[in-house]
Amino acid sequence: MNFKPLHDRVLVKRLESEEKTAGGIIIPDTAKEKPMRGEIIAAGSGARGEDGTLHPLDVQAGDQILFGKWSGTEVKIDGVDYLIMKESDILGVITDAATIQAAAE
Repeated sequence: MNFKPLHDRVLVKRLESEEKTAGGIIIPDTAKEKPMRGEIIAAGSGARGEDGTLHPLDVQAGDQILFGKWSGTEVKIDGVDYLIMKESDILGVITDAATIQAAAE
């Protein structure tokens, strides 16, 4: 893929949610909500301040993040669905994905 986000934008791939509940019930595709968890694939160089200085992003490629339900713009690159969003749309970085996943279930 030859895509690099500009400024304070990031390219995110959604991480799929579980297809079964904790009780073993299979959730059909029509009842699933879009996951609000993703992995950063690429990140821009950062935002420019009013004085022209570059402020680097707090996130980088490979970070797992949480973002708002309606955040970002959906795009398809090389047949794969991604989101492009500003760093300010990111709610937080997941440092221990297993702990977060267990808490969500």
